[in-house]
Amino acid sequence: MSQTGDIFHPPVVVRPPTRGARPYRRVEIYGRTVGRATSPEDVAEFVRRAGVDEPDLDDPELVAWRGGDRTVWAQPEQAT
Repeated sequence: MSQTGDIFHPPVVVRPPTRGARPYRRVEIYGRTVGRATSPEDVAEFVRRAGVDEPDLDDPELVAWRGGDRTVWAQPEQAT
């Protein structure tokens, strides 16, 4: 696949969750923002629209999860 020393970037990047009452995660495909996801199903739909019939959201060669995996959809509460 890639040789040692190559930098590999998956085509899909799911950014960390936003703060607020209705958090979401921004989804990018090949560096372009394609939408806001509120669940893994939303991410899968964006990937299907990009041409992958049955996306495996756990495949690190397809999806990079930033700020938490596919189970994280809100920022942790800050201690005051």
